[in-house]
Amino acid sequence: MSAERPRTLKTVTGAGGTSETYDLAIDPTRSTLDTAVRVARLAEAARIDALFTADLLSFGAQGPIGSQEPLVFVSALSQVTSRIGLIATVSTTFHHPYNLARLFGTLDHVSNGRAAWNLVTSSIGEENFGPGDLPGPEERYARAAETLEVVNALWDSWEPGALTVGADGKAVLHRDRVHPIDHSGPFFTVAGPLNIPPLPQRRPVQMQAGQSEAGQALGARYAEIVFTSLPTLDIAVDFTRKIRSRAERLGRAGGLPLIFSSLHATYGSTEEEAQRLVRERRESIDFERGRTQVADMLGGGVDLSEIPLDAKLPESLLPDLTSVNRRRGRVDIFAGYARQGYTLRELVVAAQDTGHWAAAGTPEQLADAVEERFRAGVLDVISLSGLADPKQHDFAVNGLLHELRKRKIVAPDYTGTTLRENLGLELPARAPATGTARA
Repeated sequence: MSAERPRTLKTVTGAGGTSETYDLAIDPTRSTLDTAVRVARLAEAARIDALFTADLLSFGAQGPIGSQEPLVFVSALSQVTSRIGLIATVSTTFHHPYNLARLFGTLDHVSNGRAAWNLVTSSIGEENFGPGDLPGPEERYARAAETLEVVNALWDSWEPGALTVGADGKAVLHRDRVHPIDHSGPFFTVAGPLNIPPLPQRRPVQMQAGQSEAGQALGARYAEIVFTSLPTLDIAVDFTRKIRSRAERLGRAGGLPLIFSSLHATYGSTEEEAQRLVRERRESIDFERGRTQVADMLGGGVDLSEIPLDAKLPESLLPDLTSVNRRRGRVDIFAGYARQGYTLRELVVAAQDTGHWAAAGTPEQLADAVEERFRAGVLDVISLSGLADPKQHDFAVNGLLHELRKRKIVAPDYTGTTLRENLGLELPARAPATGTARA
């Protein structure tokens, strides 16, 4: 991260993945992009740094999440915005690195340097990419690491000066500055070079979601931003210390990777109103359905049907992390809650936020909570939701963001033309060239 610029908190909001997608899909007069376009324009007007699209590759896994393909979706949003970043979640388990380099390279071009890739290794969806079961975490992350090596080499396969401006104002291609990568590894063989011109950012911003042991190892080595579930300050401090220590041992600059958390905020005009909304939300929980949610948070192989809601979970029900094939980081959090003595009822309540950070209060009180994490060095990027709802938008933008800007925690405006510049991220060193492109 640039040493010349004061550290500020970066902001993100979700685009897509809401139930409105289904409403829009049955209306022949509207596009499924309509709500996202409105959110994108509101977010850009509020000088939020980036739009985020989540993805899941199975029907009904978490409601409508995954009901629109992220790269196509944010590419469309790039044409109705000009400054805000565009983050697409895409899995390395079910995609080839040459295609990924081309897809994100094209997004970077059509958005003029606003692309970011949220890398996931997927915990579901293997039934749609068979044959075979979902690979174990170690294999998924090994494939992800090789994918990043290939993708970065492809993006770097065009040297500076490979394209210059000729006397007639048109591009001149210097083939001796475009190099094959000649990669051969356990998962992929890719000759290269990339057939897309040099990218505006050279490399799109690289994010990674995952907090298991294997996920931390990948994030420490490659990620510029890590997106994780950090429900408490203590968990956030422990995670940040571990991943940045790893990154420093690998020779990376201090302060990397940046820590990205999603804030599940309950706003109120007063503290009493916020707490009332929290109580009403809890009273509306379907606790029988919640048993299934908690079982999923514990890896999916746990039967909680006979456990009384006000009883604690016996140790015998808690999974051995090494035996869990999906979302080990999330399992670790909820198994930790159970070992702390949470009842099943309390675990169901916690599961409503799927392991993410939740807070309630007035915008000023929520700003206090955000500032605490920011000053502790465990929060660099925050996700704010609800911009499509006028009341939530008012609380988030005119309340929380306004307060954070008063405290000089969030910058008042964009500071560059690319997402990388706005986030204050330096470019990594180029991958070494291996040869000259074939004629």
